Order: sequence, then structure tokens, then C-alpha cells
Amino acid sequence: MTDHSIQTRLLHSDYKFDPQTGAVSVPINQASTFHQQDFDQPGDYDYSRSGNPTRKALEDTIAGLESGTHGFAFASGMAAISTSFMLLSQGDHIVITEDVYGGTFRMVTNVLDRFGIDHTFVDMTDLDAVARAIQPNTKVLYIETPSNPTLKITDIQAVTKLAKANECWTFVDNTFMTPALQRPLELGADLVLHSATKFIAGHSDVVAGLAVTGCPEIAERLGFLQNSFGSILGAHDCWLVLRGLKTLHTRLTQSSRSAELIAEQLQKHPLIEEVYYPGFSCHPGSSTHSYQADGAGAVLSFRLRDEDAVRQFTKAVQIPVFAVSLGAVESILSYPARMSHAAMPKAEREKRGITDGLLRLSVGLENPEELLADFYQALKQIQPYAFTTNGRPSHELT
Repeated sequence: MTDHSIQTRLLHSDYKFDPQTGAVSVPINQASTFHQQDFDQPGDYDYSRSGNPTRKALEDTIAGLESGTHGFAFASGMAAISTSFMLLSQGDHIVITEDVYGGTFRMVTNVLDRFGIDHTFVDMTDLDAVARAIQPNTKVLYIETPSNPTLKITDIQAVTKLAKANECWTFVDNTFMTPALQRPLELGADLVLHSATKFIAGHSDVVAGLAVTGCPEIAERLGFLQNSFGSILGAHDCWLVLRGLKTLHTRLTQSSRSAELIAEQLQKHPLIEEVYYPGFSCHPGSSTHSYQADGAGAVLSFRLRDEDAVRQFTKAVQIPVFAVSLGAVESILSYPARMSHAAMPKAEREKRGITDGLLRLSVGLENPEELLADFYQALKQIQPYAFTTNGRPSHELT
């Protein structure tokens, strides 16, 4: 059904019904092992770490949606990312988005370094900087666009051309956009990664990671690593992700509309110093994002003056969940400095614009006017001064 829209394909894949029973939900094949009729000619499945029918349904589905040939389902987004990095070897080098997700930062700086895999963080909105960062031993250019949490936009097609000219692979974390809004393989990327915990599953009830490629070499090697490390997604969790995919387009469309409204209104508020949202025409990456994605998405970030203002605001806000994660039916408000990017040293965070006053908002399916009213009442609770323990004002409101 590749000639249909993504909206239709999310509902009508090759697994739209079970061919044996006609059931319109993929069966959950909970088996850990499979009977072999003949050891000389084993069946398609032998042990669920190596393959499972429910997992195959999810892997084939996400591969089709991302215009790839092979999909892989992992126990978490970080399991997908970490296993993909194991395609590299000692002495290799990575060029990576500077304001990357904190878990990816931790993996690159604290784990890959120990295996002799080097890295260079770079502002990937600057193609000259990317080109200068490429070394003779560079094997991967790693993109996150929009980036987390400052929503910088990288030109995927331009970076993939640089990669190909230097015989590198391009990996793209597509968690914020999903294939409903952005399909990096169609722009030349070699591997797409997702924390499917987020928008793809969408209900805060499963932890999952996905990877998709159209490159035969990557597919063969990543399949070997998936089986070797064994960090696979269980059958029931695969079913939950497949269920979430069916409503992805509708959820993301509604949440994106609400995010645009909220971003526009928050931008006007005097206590909010800056709003980061790729849907703004004044956003530095707006034109790039508009050609490579089908919408601005449902995530925005905004900056208050400091940590004290964040404390006062988050204590007063009522509707959003204040939590780690994003991409759910409920709005989720996060504090990157202490949550998603806690693994990043303060100096590194601040260099990337991840200040102590920055909040990230993943807009859910609530009434956006009611969300705004909640934010306004919470903003009123921010005091003009933050007081020290002796009662003296430490910061003035500017």
C-alpha cells in the first residue's frame, strides 16, 4: 500500500488482519521457543530472542512506514541507539549533534570512549562546521532533528551528502517527528532511530526502541547485534506499539495544532524569555524544516528567568504531568537540566542553551485553551524576586 498516504498506511499495513483467523489485531505470540519439525529444515522461528511473529509484525510495519527495508524492535530507545553504535569499531570517530538527548550524550562520552570510539560534538545547523569536524576515521554523522530540547533543525539531505562524500553513514534520531511527519531515509539517511516509548506508542504505557534501514550491510550487521545483545522488545510490548501506531496520525495532528497555538501565546507573555518552536517563521531552521518535514510537531520549549522561577511555575501548574518523557496523550512538562539532560555537565548544558530556566513541553490531547489558562495561572505564581535563606532578594525580575 505504498501508494497510499501515511495516514492510511498507519491503519492498513500487511498486518491489517491475521490471515489464519481474520482477527483485525495482530496476535500476541507470547512463546519463548518454537517447536521444530525437522532440525535440518528449521522453521522461521526458533527462539524469541532471535525472532518472534509479533515482533516481526512491528519491525516490518515500521520499516514500511519509514520507507526502509528492515526494521528492528528493541527494549528501549537507548537500546536501539546503543546497539546501533556497536556497528562501530575501536579507532572510529563520530560527528554528533551538540544538543543531543542526554542519554545519547552519556553513551557517547562515558561508554564509547572506553572502547576507543572518539566523537566530536558540533552545531549541525552549520554545514561548514560539520564538514570541518569530519576526520579520516569518521564513520557516522549522527543527527537529531529537531534537537532535544532546543529544537534546532539540521538539514538532513545536506548532511547525508556530506556523509556520502566522505564514505560515512548518517544516523537520524526521528523520535520527535516520527514517520508521520518526517522520513529521513527518503532524504538519504542510512539509519533511522526512535524512542517508540514516545509518540509512536503514545500512551505512557510501554518502553520501546525502533531502528530502520534500507542499507543491506547495516541490516545484516544490526540484526546480528540485536540477536547477540538480546535487548529485544517483548511480544506484548510490540503489540502495544502496534496499537499506538494506529492512532499516531490523529494524535500527532491534534497535538501539533495545540502546540502551535500554545507556542504563539506563550511567546507573548512577559515572563517567558524565549520560546523554541520550529513552527515559527522566525525560527532559524524554519525553512529547512518545512521542506523536510510535514509539520512542526507537538514539542516546544520555553525559558523562564532561572531555576527559582521554574520551581514556582511547576508547583503551580495543574494539568500537565511533570515528568520525564514526551509524546503521550497527556501533556508532559519536563525540566531538561534535571531530567532528560541530567547526565550532561552544567557547563556543557549551558553551552548548548539548556539553561536552568528551560522547560520542555510535549503537548497532549487536552483542550489547548484550558492548558493555556493553566499556564497563565501558574505564571502568576512566579514572584518578582527569588529570596535567599536570610530573606534578601537574590534575583530581580528582568
